[in-house]
Amino acid sequence: MAQTTPATLALRKLGIAFEVVSYDYDPNAERVGLQAAEALGEEPHRVLKTLIAEVDGKPVCVVLASDREASMRKVATAFSGKSAAMAAIPDAERITGYKVGGVSPFGQKKKLRTVVDDAALAEAYVYVNGGQRGLQIRLAPSDLLRAADASSAPITA
Repeated sequence: MAQTTPATLALRKLGIAFEVVSYDYDPNAERVGLQAAEALGEEPHRVLKTLIAEVDGKPVCVVLASDREASMRKVATAFSGKSAAMAAIPDAERITGYKVGGVSPFGQKKKLRTVVDDAALAEAYVYVNGGQRGLQIRLAPSDLLRAADASSAPITA
């Protein structure tokens, strides 16, 4: 598995400290983030999932714990919008340049406004997708915010 992706290149360019960790991705897993947490031997609240949503018709990126669900009402509020919905898979892949199951908040083809669930900031470290299925990046939550040029807000149900 390649350890260099647009996500890792973006982090290196910014001088962000991170560790790349690979695992056996299960394409048949019901919840990919939970499968990643189990494969890594980590608590699900430390392994974050990256979702592409639309707020008032514009694509955005939301990052939250793999064992939580995004509240579309809270996502809309976090982006100062009126309504939010999940983006269609083909749209998410076209916009980010990543396959679903491998979407990273870093190195996206089109840089999206990003919000990280504020609960993630309480962790000493978190994992986010490294830009391909089966590749995770371990880093400090503050570095996640800085590298993704993200804000934080309560976005879970």
